[in-house]
Amino acid sequence: MENQNQNIVENQNTNQNKGSFLQSTTAKMMMVGILTLVLLIPLAFVNELIVERSERKKEVVNEVTQLWGQDIFFYGPILKVPYKSYTETAVLDPKTKQSSIQMNMTVQYAYFFPEKINNTSDIKKNTSLKRGIYNNVVFTADMKFDGYFGKPNFEKLGLKEDDLLWDKAVLVVKTTNLKSIKSDLNIKLNSQNFNFESKDEQDKFFGTLETGTFNYKTLVPNGKLDFSFNMKYNGSNSVKFIPIGKTTQINLNSDWDSPSFEGMFAANDTTKSISKKGFHADWKILDINRSFSQQYASKIPNLNEYSFGVKLIETVDEYQQNERASKYGFLVIGLTFLIFFLIQTVNKINIHIFQYTMLGLALIMFYTLLISITEHSSFSLAYLIASLAVIGMIVLYSVSILKTKKFPVFIGMALSGLYAFIYVIIQLENYALLVGSIGLFIILGLVMYFSRKIDWNNGYN
Repeated sequence: MENQNQNIVENQNTNQNKGSFLQSTTAKMMMVGILTLVLLIPLAFVNELIVERSERKKEVVNEVTQLWGQDIFFYGPILKVPYKSYTETAVLDPKTKQSSIQMNMTVQYAYFFPEKINNTSDIKKNTSLKRGIYNNVVFTADMKFDGYFGKPNFEKLGLKEDDLLWDKAVLVVKTTNLKSIKSDLNIKLNSQNFNFESKDEQDKFFGTLETGTFNYKTLVPNGKLDFSFNMKYNGSNSVKFIPIGKTTQINLNSDWDSPSFEGMFAANDTTKSISKKGFHADWKILDINRSFSQQYASKIPNLNEYSFGVKLIETVDEYQQNERASKYGFLVIGLTFLIFFLIQTVNKINIHIFQYTMLGLALIMFYTLLISITEHSSFSLAYLIASLAVIGMIVLYSVSILKTKKFPVFIGMALSGLYAFIYVIIQLENYALLVGSIGLFIILGLVMYFSRKIDWNNGYN
């Protein structure tokens, strides 16, 4: 009988020890920590949703730009003059068994770059193209060219003047995006007008525009060939040039407020300006600034590495902003749980793990609300609506959990400050890391201050 009583007492003590551990601060902290890690799974699904929607937007943008117009890459004009090329071939006479030299003549082409090229381009963005819920920002480029060719230096190519077919000269322009040229292609050479025509050449990158043939010596009695022409494009993404003029001057004006200047040559810092109304940029490039010749025989080498220009970008689009916001999801969930845990510990309020789960799911819903509303409005408005909705839901739920209004008000203020802090970080670019580090340092300091009186073994002192 005594042994039975002793076993009953031991079982009761064991049950009390188990119950006391499950109700201890350590056990509750472990359960909240595990729940926080578990909630990373639905947060990862939200990140996948953002990536999927972003990829869908890229597909739509590519589809629209294929129809409207893609990058503009301009290269020209170039004077193209055919010339006679001779090769010697040894021919063996089968009867006499003697060999003789036979001259074979073929026609090849010499290419001469201009002495000077001036370009002034006006780039106007077009926001009217919309496919579904996606706005596709493209542009129209109005480009004006003028300049002149000096006397072709055929001696440098080792050619004789008699071998050049001056009466079959043409002017060539190489450019991408031929299908999106929206102007009549007329060029004025000295006092005469010529039309450009598209030529089928084995060039996978550039399309070729070529004038009809003209007699260079008749058209250019004094050795100077002036030219001027206009081109109007529908384009997207970028505008670039290759500086083939002995002096190349480019002036770009646009209402785009986020340009990225790219390529081998930098824009003139003294005249470059960027504002919310747009940008202006100038380039002046001399032949001594690049290492290629002004004339070539037979074939022009690939000069794409010498290109320069501007890329018209969106600094941070709505999906990038959503992705950046979701990266702070773990921080938001962790800090929110920490606030509830401190309130629970300090005020001896029992919050069930199920209630923590509901709070975590509400915080994750913020990101699904954010991306869905962003697709139909601006990111800032979507962020405001989603944060107010989630904060309101959590505050109302906290009133029923905590049975008081004092702590839910504090929780609402803390969440508002946290969401505002994250929004500021998302909008910043150069100072995002600095501001984020300072903010997290302050948050850690506040947590240390409010938890300083907690005895993690026995509760709150």
